[in-house]
Amino acid sequence: MKMSIVNEPKYKNGLLQAIREQLEHRALWMYLLCDEAKKKGLNPEEYAPAAIKRCGLYQGANLVKKGGMGKSLRGLKKALFGFAARLVFEMKIKRCDDDHLDIDFHYCPLVKAWQKQGCSDEEICMMCDHAMCGDRGIAESFGCRLDLPKTIAKGDGVCEIRFVRK
Repeated sequence: MKMSIVNEPKYKNGLLQAIREQLEHRALWMYLLCDEAKKKGLNPEEYAPAAIKRCGLYQGANLVKKGGMGKSLRGLKKALFGFAARLVFEMKIKRCDDDHLDIDFHYCPLVKAWQKQGCSDEEICMMCDHAMCGDRGIAESFGCRLDLPKTIAKGDGVCEIRFVRK
């Protein structure tokens, strides 16, 4: 699998960088936990996706309340994808209604953290898939599925995040 992950921010002010570093820290924890597990003969594939999805389900239940619109994806946009988040991930909201939320991310601090650790493109792709289990849990909390037609971790220039009502 030959990829070339390009993941450089367009916007680089100090506040955005500080927020991105906090997100990188979360990704670093995830990577190091999985790396230590492998050293002990455990397979992260056997536990990481389920554990991270549990986190997403927990967060999703809170986001349903916080959004104040029931399970409408308009509420998810309001609760999770506000102005600051859109700047940090360099997002473009492509579509938002009760049953669809389409967002393109043009930068990912999690991928950047894994790149800084020297992870291979294949490792980054796997870590991204694990991390997205949290977003899958959030989607499930809203009665939706999450589609990912493109991801930065797979070498695409964008993450196409698509929440779609089941």
